[in-house]
Amino acid sequence: MKQALEAGVRFFQYRDKTGTRKSIYDTSLVLSRLSRHAQARFIVNDHADITVAVDADGVHLGQDDLPIEYARKLVGKDKLIGISTHSLEQARAAEQEGADYIGFGPLFTTATKDAGQAQGIHNLSVIKQAVSVPIIAIGGITHDTVREVILNGADGVAVISAILAAPDIRQAAEHMVRIIADSRRAS
Repeated sequence: MKQALEAGVRFFQYRDKTGTRKSIYDTSLVLSRLSRHAQARFIVNDHADITVAVDADGVHLGQDDLPIEYARKLVGKDKLIGISTHSLEQARAAEQEGADYIGFGPLFTTATKDAGQAQGIHNLSVIKQAVSVPIIAIGGITHDTVREVILNGADGVAVISAILAAPDIRQAAEHMVRIIADSRRAS
């Protein structure tokens, strides 16, 4: 995380599907403090209670997690709630239920998680026209595809392999941040 922070990344989500709740809490606490010190936002995946316990900026939910209504009761009105969506219907429902942002995808095939069939750029554009909350594009986004993703409506991107699989994490993160900034200026 330190290398990505140094590269200018300002929004992080911690996702651990196999760790114990205690290990997720411990790691989230460290990451929350690092993020706050760097004036970056930090989101905990799945766990509204851990979000509150570590004073993270918000929680990101999946379709099978706690409903937004109940997560909001736990985290309060000042924390962000995001939710992963995989269709127009889910995106509209998430906005109606009070999501502050949605993750949409997977846009492309990804090996990081099994999130279903690739949605493609066209569906991203459809979602952008249908909802007013920010859209974070997810799934298989690379340095080669991120410009197209931003130009087609994504307000941000969630990437794992494009950064963590690179030989130089900081350099890969800087490159991604630069492409996103240039794409936003071009749109």
